[in-house]
Amino acid sequence: MMSGWQSLLTGPYRFVTCFRTRLYERGWLTRRRLPCPVVSVGNLTAGGTGKTPMAMWVAEKLLEQGKKPGILSRGYRRNNQREFVLVSDGTSILAGPHEAGDEPYLMATRCPGVVVAVGADRYALGRWVLGLTPVDCFVLDDGFQHISLERDVNLLLVDSSDRAGMKELLPVGRLREPLHEAERASDIVLTRVEDASMIPNVLEPIERAMGSTINPITTRFAVNKLVGASESMSPSDVCGKNALIFSGIGNPNQFRRTVNTLGVQVVDELVFRDHEAYGPSRVEDIHRRVEQSRPDLVLTTEKDLIKVQSSWSILTPLYAVCLELEFLDGESRLKTALSTL
Repeated sequence: MMSGWQSLLTGPYRFVTCFRTRLYERGWLTRRRLPCPVVSVGNLTAGGTGKTPMAMWVAEKLLEQGKKPGILSRGYRRNNQREFVLVSDGTSILAGPHEAGDEPYLMATRCPGVVVAVGADRYALGRWVLGLTPVDCFVLDDGFQHISLERDVNLLLVDSSDRAGMKELLPVGRLREPLHEAERASDIVLTRVEDASMIPNVLEPIERAMGSTINPITTRFAVNKLVGASESMSPSDVCGKNALIFSGIGNPNQFRRTVNTLGVQVVDELVFRDHEAYGPSRVEDIHRRVEQSRPDLVLTTEKDLIKVQSSWSILTPLYAVCLELEFLDGESRLKTALSTL
């Protein structure tokens, strides 16, 4: 139950968020459309639901269908002040993680053949990209709240392991919008579904808010390999080893749970803010903790590795835990939606 002061915080936020949405719905604020199809991948909560893996999956499927996709991302916490940055032209990586942002850089490296660009105004960014390189469809990364831009497919991701995150609006809770705004989605995608019993925990509150039933697409993330500076390992190679883990992501608890599924004994853990920049002093902090705990190896996420790897100067090996998206139900439905663009 919220206290009186908490209600005072959430009330204005709810009013402004809902009022803005209604302005667009009634045409008082104008939505703009890019001259090619747009697929949006987003969520309702602040924090990690798996948007980046889904955006990469969508881009790769569009590429397989013979299309020339581009990913448009905000580039959160990038240190480049330019309005637009072309991270990849589909052939070469043109910007590093600090000037592009960690997630856009990761998408550029993981999706060869896909154009990746960053900028706050995604409509203007899309027009800018179209003036530079051939693109015939866009993937809008973290786009659910970017309602000023029209989209043809609107995917809303919901973390099935995060029921608590769906209870209260910002700034008290982590909801960016009230749950009933899920009705804007063309499909709702549940992520991290490890057991069917998890589905009602997050689906029923949304259905009550929307006043309708939902047929969700269900997915989970599986570890497919661990990647280091010069080699990769299979998940079975780390079973039984001791590890220090660190991350600067939206859902660090989920990262620890993922590591635990590998049979790794976590002897120490460092949790940093989402999109941590990892300056020299921060890397030294990690080095000191490694020296204290003396693990067999150090594990982190892909987007953290790309910012730390060049500064890693100790003998303890550092690996990123690489995840792949697995569909439990609804993959063919989503592929069909993409094929009609």
